[in-house]
Amino acid sequence: MSVLDAVERGCTVCEEEQCDFTVGFGGSPDEKGETTLDAMIMDGTTMNMGAVCGLRRIKNAIGVARKVLDNTEHSILAGELATEFAKMVGFKEESLSTVDSTRKWKQWKQYKCQPNSWIASIALYNVKPDPRQSCGPYSPSEDYHENAIKATPDVGENNHDTITMIAIDEDQRTAVGTSSNGKNHKIPGEAEDARKKEE
Repeated sequence: MSVLDAVERGCTVCEEEQCDFTVGFGGSPDEKGETTLDAMIMDGTTMNMGAVCGLRRIKNAIGVARKVLDNTEHSILAGELATEFAKMVGFKEESLSTVDSTRKWKQWKQYKCQPNSWIASIALYNVKPDPRQSCGPYSPSEDYHENAIKATPDVGENNHDTITMIAIDEDQRTAVGTSSNGKNHKIPGEAEDARKKEE
């Protein structure tokens, strides 16, 4: 097994087992209640990478990222077009929501969408209505405040995590991969950061 295969397999197992419900399907619903996935895999020898961000309705995000690496000249595919690519190369489209992720989203809505990822300050808000008291919809405030803070800066192991795996073989070849479903109740479209392929 190559180092890339080992990293892909390890991340796949975590996606399938829904590690801490922060990797794979059924965890971290966004503001609209949908779970989306981000994944990246990099070949340490060539420094080429493949990644998907905001992948919808495909459970094996790291597998799709591997196809981006192995079968395209691109580094990152995102959103609905990443889903279309995944289907084109043989991945099954299915819901990423579960009873638990739907319950978690509904409960969040009942608590005025707290915590969330919108920015506020003590006196002025960078969005309106006040994201500490409302579920929106939000729009930019005319009273921008450069000292703004996040409405509820609550990021921890229970609402955001990512698996990262590194493999090194006996010939010192390396590979790294990561997979995540992101932060609970993120703004739809948020994705983990990834680096470009080296030219």
